[in-house]
Amino acid sequence: MRPASESELADLIAGRTSPVIPCGGDTRPIGLPSAGKKFYLGNLNRVTQYEPGALTLVAEAGTPLKTIFEILNEKGQMLPFEPVDYRGLLESSGEPTIGGMVATNSSGPRRVKVGACRDYVIGLRFVDGEGNIIKSGGRVMKNVTGYDLTKLLTGSFGTLGIITEVALKVLPAPTHAAVLLIEGLPEKLALEVLNRSLNSPFEVSGAAHLCSGVDGHPVTMIRLEGFQSSVMYRAEELSKYFEDTVSITVETDSERIREGWKYIRDVGPFQNRKGDVWKIITKPNEALSLVKGLRESIDIEVFYDWAGNLIWALVHEGTNLRDYLQGLNGHATLIRASDDNKSHLEVFHQQSIMELELKKRLKHKFDPGNILNQGMIL
Repeated sequence: MRPASESELADLIAGRTSPVIPCGGDTRPIGLPSAGKKFYLGNLNRVTQYEPGALTLVAEAGTPLKTIFEILNEKGQMLPFEPVDYRGLLESSGEPTIGGMVATNSSGPRRVKVGACRDYVIGLRFVDGEGNIIKSGGRVMKNVTGYDLTKLLTGSFGTLGIITEVALKVLPAPTHAAVLLIEGLPEKLALEVLNRSLNSPFEVSGAAHLCSGVDGHPVTMIRLEGFQSSVMYRAEELSKYFEDTVSITVETDSERIREGWKYIRDVGPFQNRKGDVWKIITKPNEALSLVKGLRESIDIEVFYDWAGNLIWALVHEGTNLRDYLQGLNGHATLIRASDDNKSHLEVFHQQSIMELELKKRLKHKFDPGNILNQGMIL
């Protein structure tokens, strides 16, 4: 199904009893396999309002992110949270859309400085499981009407409603960037360096560690962004924090920096490789002990983003990584696996009875017939 408008989508959903799978560009096939009918939102593809001076943009859910980036680039602005492009990892095609970005709360390396996608959604419209059109929030930053509902829909994976329009806060894009590169650090020291950098006054916008970089050796990456003079001053001062213990190279080539952080953002180390990919969230100061515990039980490769708050893990196909997280402080989401493995592994982290009860109530409120995205059991 390819509804031509929000009202047509609402009419198609009203009274429907069979399952529905909302799709933007169909680039994020995450979750359990589902036999539902796909509803493609590609016809809802207009940028309905953009006010550079107010730092706000409103677009229909099927608008390709490529279009959004082009419009923002012309005015020197950006989506600050650096949404992930899963096409390489999941071997999917099509174009990622703004609706899919919001539905999955897609947020990349810059989250350590600016926050997540959810923090920049100031309003949205959606169709619930009964075909009702609901508006939450507003089109300007000062309007906080419906704030909680807007937050609720962001990251709900289409289980509570089909997002049809999104209002976002945007930010000026940095004019320059520099990356402190430190090679050969053991994981313990690398994570200490990353966390000390984040706790410094130098506004770090990326903090990652690859246990095996493109040349096969460990590399720690610390990104700084802003005006050129500020970036270079901060790079020099931050380097002094570690000059007695590590050797630092400062990368300033814009293309190399862009490609390097795209590699981190889009899980480049695990693209075109066999195995299941998991996304683990933990406390940065517990990342090392968590990984150590997993390595004692299974064959696993990892790299760290968000200074250890996010761990990407590659394991043998069919490995239930969550079984080995018992007693370790972290929760995991299965991002890439075969449909067969997804069917017998829990894709999303197991939740408490209280959390499940709350989500059941929300689901019944917005989708009483349980027709929306049944493969996304949150």
